[in-house]
Order: sequence, then structure tokens, then C-alpha cells
Amino acid sequence: MTGVFITFEGLDGSGKTTHMEIADRTLRAQGIRTRVVREPGGTWVGERIREIVLNRIGREVDDVAELLLFASARAQNVRDVILPALEDGMTVLCDRFTDSTVAYQGYGRGLDIETVRRVNWIATGGLQPHRTFLFDLPVEDATARMRSREESPDRIDANGTAFKQRVRGGYLEIARLEPDRIIVIDAAGSIEEIAEHLSQKLKEVSCT
Repeated sequence: MTGVFITFEGLDGSGKTTHMEIADRTLRAQGIRTRVVREPGGTWVGERIREIVLNRIGREVDDVAELLLFASARAQNVRDVILPALEDGMTVLCDRFTDSTVAYQGYGRGLDIETVRRVNWIATGGLQPHRTFLFDLPVEDATARMRSREESPDRIDANGTAFKQRVRGGYLEIARLEPDRIIVIDAAGSIEEIAEHLSQKLKEVSCT
């Protein structure tokens, strides 16, 4: 594998997707070939699973079934999209990856953390990002941002404040355990300030 794998994590409303798009433009302007992917999604299988796990209309999804659906989408994405791009020497920017599953299904839903990690390992074949940017924002601020956009929350984001607090705490615990991989970014600043900070961090990744 000759490419670089970078993931973007955080609560909905934290700005992770916006800054992944900015990072993509920044890297391309520097002549770096990139591939942008999202989870769940990226493949025919992944997009069908996305419709199931995020759609608020219809039947509820069991927590374990939800875990396995995300893992199935990820397995297809890794093998069909992410690994081929990395083997081609590209920089892959991924909107959510295994840390989301640990944070949401593990800490948020209360599933056994080690079981969640094992499922992730099976789905990815052990693939880990070279660097993860965690956009951290208080739950109330992230929720306010979502409301200001007048966007309808998906099935996961429709969970209450207590759930989101557990997810945020889970993210910060993951970052505490893996400080060499995960860079926590204060997402409360302006888009320009955060983009400049992220640009500097991206330079460090490209030099490793």
C-alpha cells in the first residue's frame, strides 16, 4: 500500500464533511491525487445499506443488526474502493470509518466495545487510517448547527442529547487511547481558522 489514508470523524454538525471537502481541494491544488469516500456508501451495496440504517421512515433496526449493516457496507467499501485507491498511490479521504462504529454503536448504543472492534477488524482486514481528524464540538452546539441548516436529522442523528453525549465521550476516549493517530480539532472556531489549522496538519501527514 503506497497511498495515504485519512479519515474525518465527529458528530453531525461538527463540520467534518465541510473540512474534508476543503482538504480535498487543498490537496488537489498541490497536485496530490485524491479519492473521497463516505460511510456508509461508496458502493452499490453500501448505498443500499445507507438507505436502511439512516432512513427514519420504516421499522426500527436492532442495535446488533445496525452494527453488522455498517460493517457490511465498510467491508465492500474497503475492498472495492479504498484499497484499490491506496494501492494506486492515491490519498484517500474518508467521511467516517471504524471510529464512528466504536463511538456510535459501542459507546452510544452500549454494545460491547471489544466486540465492536472485532467486527471492525473483520470488515476491514485490519486496515487502519494513517491519520484521523476528530472534529470535537459540544453536543448542544452541533445540534444547533444542524437546526440552523434546516436539515432533517437522519435516524442516527435523531437520537437524543444523552446518546450524543455518550458518542462524543466515546470519541474523546478513542482519541486519548490513540494520540499518535488521532488529532482532535476544536470545531468551535470559524471555517477559515479550522481550515488553516487542518492545512498545517495535512502537511505533516504528507511528510511522514
